[in-house]
Amino acid sequence: MSKLLDNIVAAIKADRFVVSWHADEQCEERGVTAWQLVAGIEDGELVRERPRSKPNPSVILRQELADGGEVEAIWAWLAESKRAKLVTVFFRS
Repeated sequence: MSKLLDNIVAAIKADRFVVSWHADEQCEERGVTAWQLVAGIEDGELVRERPRSKPNPSVILRQELADGGEVEAIWAWLAESKRAKLVTVFFRS
């Protein structure tokens, strides 16, 4: 795992994360709750690391939901507050 992903996973496991309004809306539209993404964070597959993304460095993770569906989630690292942020979720067809 990369240091960026390590930081994000550690923050989530320590319950130091927030969910963006956009990610919450994306999940709600499809009947998914963010806890599924939180619960599966350690099993996520790193698709891409974006250390220079603005306003915060982020990663794209492919994650499996409880129902077997797959999503790609963008998780950001909020360095100042040492928290992770679920930015958005892309649902695969």
